[in-house]
Amino acid sequence: MSIILNLDVVMAQRKKSLTELANEVDITLANLSILKTGKAKAIRLSTLNAICKALDCQPGDILQYVKDDEEI
Repeated sequence: MSIILNLDVVMAQRKKSLTELANEVDITLANLSILKTGKAKAIRLSTLNAICKALDCQPGDILQYVKDDEEI
């Protein structure tokens, strides 16, 4: 996939645990874990908005575009 989620990096920078962020965003631990590990196929804009608010970041801090022919 061309879009990489760097949620784990931003969470580490902000020293937020999965549980803390899940509670602040009001999302299940399972769904947040899918986002954190980069296995998600989609994300709702309302969820992205809540994550950015909780982590005090921009969507570009979490999302990264990589060309398909580049290695990750």
